[in-house]
Amino acid sequence: MRIAVIIAAAGRSTRFGEGDKLSQDLGGRAVLLRTVEAFTKRSEVVSIVVAAPPHEIEDFRTRFGPALGFNGARIVAGGTTERWESIKNALATLPDDVTHIAVHDGARPCIGDELLDRLFAAARVAPAVIPGVPVRDTLKRVGDEAFNAAEDDAIADLILGDVGKASTTGRRVTETVSRANLYAVQTPQVFDAALLRSAYATTALEGTTDDASVVERFGTPVLVVEGDPRNLKITTPDDLELARAIMKIAPPAGRPAHLRF
Repeated sequence: MRIAVIIAAAGRSTRFGEGDKLSQDLGGRAVLLRTVEAFTKRSEVVSIVVAAPPHEIEDFRTRFGPALGFNGARIVAGGTTERWESIKNALATLPDDVTHIAVHDGARPCIGDELLDRLFAAARVAPAVIPGVPVRDTLKRVGDEAFNAAEDDAIADLILGDVGKASTTGRRVTETVSRANLYAVQTPQVFDAALLRSAYATTALEGTTDDASVVERFGTPVLVVEGDPRNLKITTPDDLELARAIMKIAPPAGRPAHLRF
């Protein structure tokens, strides 16, 4: 196998809050570098490209370029709006002689070798392979209309008016969704190179949320293999703390200053 890896890193990190989640410290290295390093030690991987935000690509090169270059990764311009734009741009830059293409989220640094072993082994016999974990929580579908549920206490109203009243916003449940055969899908997703290129070249891409959905629209079955609950995607600061716990890494303040970077 000759695998090219596309790291999707063009998102705006709006749900993370202040700061760029890919730049956050994870044991003295940025989250993005930790993610890339998971693939550099794999003999099957012959090319790594990182799809960066096109509107700030020079700043991205300044922050990550030297370290990514040291790890053999190249930076390319990603998309401006949708994820599929980034992948399509990156596909055009890959070597022609790769046999497989893996697409991974830049904010998933906890990927382990055992999961990569499973995915790469399955990709030898199936043209499209993705990792997933069974959904264990009860799922509820809710309506579009939001409402405000405020504390209703007549005495409190007389004394305080609206001051100090607790309130929350919610939506009404419309149905309970069966979780039978439902999986939460992760990355990396691994595809036969010719298949993924053809799917992106000929399929309507609008509305697709991952590369597997592009291949599904193309008409090729996708195989789900056992994922890893530890392979979380960092979306919020709480996720970052959980990633540190999974990787047994202390937060920056918990390490001596000379060991932070």
